[in-house]
Amino acid sequence: MEQGGYAIGVRAPNMAPRTRFFSLVGIVSFASTVALAACASNSNAPRTVTANPVKGGTDPQNATARPEGSTPNAALQPTRDTPAPGPVVWTTEMAEAAQLLTAAAEGQTRAWDRLAYMADIFGPRLSGSKALEDAIDWSLEIMKADGLSNARREKVMVPHWVRGEESASVVAPVKRELEILGLGGTVGTGRRGIKAPIVVFDSLEAMKQAGAADRKAIEGKIVVLNQAMPPYDPAREDSAGYGKTVEIRSHGPAEAARFGAKAVLIRSVTARSLRSPHTGMTRYEDDVPKIPGAALTIEDAEFLSRMAARGETEVELELGAKTLPDAESANAIAEIPGREKPEEIVVIGGHIDSWDTGTGANDDASGCLMAMEAAKLLLESGLQPKRTIRVVLFTNEENGLRGGVAYQEAHKDELHVAAIEADSGSGAPMGFGIAGDEATVAELAAYAPLFARLGSSHFAKGWGGADISPLMKAGVLGINVRPDGSWYFDVHHSPADTPDKIDPADLERNAASMALLAYILAERD
Repeated sequence: MEQGGYAIGVRAPNMAPRTRFFSLVGIVSFASTVALAACASNSNAPRTVTANPVKGGTDPQNATARPEGSTPNAALQPTRDTPAPGPVVWTTEMAEAAQLLTAAAEGQTRAWDRLAYMADIFGPRLSGSKALEDAIDWSLEIMKADGLSNARREKVMVPHWVRGEESASVVAPVKRELEILGLGGTVGTGRRGIKAPIVVFDSLEAMKQAGAADRKAIEGKIVVLNQAMPPYDPAREDSAGYGKTVEIRSHGPAEAARFGAKAVLIRSVTARSLRSPHTGMTRYEDDVPKIPGAALTIEDAEFLSRMAARGETEVELELGAKTLPDAESANAIAEIPGREKPEEIVVIGGHIDSWDTGTGANDDASGCLMAMEAAKLLLESGLQPKRTIRVVLFTNEENGLRGGVAYQEAHKDELHVAAIEADSGSGAPMGFGIAGDEATVAELAAYAPLFARLGSSHFAKGWGGADISPLMKAGVLGINVRPDGSWYFDVHHSPADTPDKIDPADLERNAASMALLAYILAERD
């Protein structure tokens, strides 16, 4: 039968994985394609690249997480020296796998259908919520029905922060409601709320300098941090401005508290807005009081800046946030056992929790469904790998990273060959970020031509991912799926993170790309 331009042979379901029959036309066609791509890859000088940083979940303070101020979560760090691909090293089985998986992704919408179900039925999945636990149970049922083995929950205790009722408004010299979202982990204001004049700064650094020069400039006021995030740079394929701007959210309340501020309102960490606020985690320090923090829309941050420039402006803020005792959650795990080395493991996954706004479709239902679909595509294609491919849907990435930490602790004695994380949304496939040295990047880039028809043939130096960072710290090779991130932060951590933003074809091709790379990692010597 013909799919995606390839003639694919049909294999009976009970035949051994390595005894498939392919149309000679299909094999020659695909081999010619990858051979030409390989020649192009090896004949051209490596192109100048600044890989696409995306995602902004946990801003970890612990040793297993990314360095503070770096581009967060599954992000690629800028590099202008992407190594040239090495010699062609793939086997016939790998080329056959590329053909099968590429064809299987054509016209398939299963991953998106399941993503939409997760988002629509379970909705936001904040740690400690029933919705999260129901989504975990559902994902395990799906993976078990898909034919994966050893589907199970692995217990993780997670923080249980609750948003509560929220409101903010200008009360003088005019009256106007403001659109806000409390920052993740913020303390509440108490029932009486907080009413105070505002003071506006265009950056966190400007606030710190002003406070150091004159504490009274901040003391007793509500600080507004109107620091703009630079837009996506299409020439550099880069949203590096996020990593520089997110510090207002991570550290704004703690830094303002040092100078006696009553509360902090930050401009949402996004470059574009249609009056939609964006939340995310804030971090408190032990040596200063905990003060409330919330995110404003870009429009309201600009409005407050204009008002403050005209004279004293007073704002009233009410946040009903509170932190409850830790709750029980779990990582959702299932596997395709390896046929020769089942004790050696390649992890693929994303995080199943989300913030309590929107439905977490891009962040990170998309990553979960990529991993689930990758496993399903491998099974449907009769591709049983040499090593075990393990799907892990991590809990509590957004406000604790406890799923990633718990997984590493529970499985530290197992041999992990590599870990692939998808936590960058689901734009059009571009490639992978590899958290290794240049020799490792070049070694994996040799397989890039196999990914050409999926659109994911760009292999570059990258960071890996937050959930797999504990594995990476233990020496495991970390890789992140890298889709187009040009619009990712437009919806990130906001009510607009819904399934309609995702192209089903992009999601399926990302899943097939993840499946192919996992298979290669599980097969290679």
